[in-house]
Amino acid sequence: MNGFLDYPIVLREMTRLHREGIPFLFAVNYDKTEGFCLPTHQISPEQILYHIGPNPVLSTDDRAPIDLAAHPIPYPDYHSKYLRVQEHIRQGNTYLCNLTQPTPIIAHADLKKIYKTSAAPYKLWVRDRFVVFSPEPFIRLSTGVISSFPMKGTARADDEGSEAALREDHKESPEHNTIVDLLRNDLSIVAKNVHVKRLKYCERIKTMRGDLLQMSSEISGNIRAEYANDLGSLFDRLLPAGSVTGAPKLKTVNILSEIEGYQRNYYTGVFGLFDGATLTSAVMIRFIEQTETGLVYKSGGGITALSDPEKEYQELLQKIYVPVF
Repeated sequence: MNGFLDYPIVLREMTRLHREGIPFLFAVNYDKTEGFCLPTHQISPEQILYHIGPNPVLSTDDRAPIDLAAHPIPYPDYHSKYLRVQEHIRQGNTYLCNLTQPTPIIAHADLKKIYKTSAAPYKLWVRDRFVVFSPEPFIRLSTGVISSFPMKGTARADDEGSEAALREDHKESPEHNTIVDLLRNDLSIVAKNVHVKRLKYCERIKTMRGDLLQMSSEISGNIRAEYANDLGSLFDRLLPAGSVTGAPKLKTVNILSEIEGYQRNYYTGVFGLFDGATLTSAVMIRFIEQTETGLVYKSGGGITALSDPEKEYQELLQKIYVPVF
């Protein structure tokens, strides 16, 4: 696809189409340097496929499993990066840092096939670039209300007590609370009367390696007048997403740039759909990128002072999957 634009141009186009009530699809990368914004009637299915809504019902053929052969960063190398994050935590530079890494994979399927196979509420395929099958909404805008749904906290759904254990986990629970507080502050920049509507609800995600639990919350507010007709500026104030960076956000973004050692690109960016009335967007996690040397899966998790490096490494690996129902 050749329709990628500089980030400021994407923001202006988002604002224009939103004001004119024209449905559009957009995506912006993590670094806020580029993206695209296209009226939906101009989208070619040969270049872009997307799905935003309840998990799609897949045909029997589409549900065929895709096994991923992963070649992740060796644990000693990951541990070295983890220790650098912990040093920043001890120095007070960050107290939650979402450390991610790229993992070369062999999938025996192309990006389009992976798109069709994955069952996720937020899916996007861009030809020759990437595919994302995300479980995490970002923000929704409807009739003057903005809502955000931070997702932080992952565990295996092993038994009936797994949800309670995740909510009460001594590391996952404070991490989730931190992100809720960060997103509540972010939304307060562009909205009034910001409040938490739901705290720590869990959703079950099926994978070929067993079910996972993801913990989320819902935060809402009333959009401030100066942003009601300036969608591009609203998104610019909120990006990058707090759930995939950390707290405090600006300082943590700089730490991640120093430690991660690779380009996230569109991974952990945001994409969304405006249908003429409501805008729904998602964080681009569960992400596979096409590179010159093959497919790369990007994943990670939040690091705090209470983290266990081996568990964090295992979480990075657990998130390397294609959700097939």
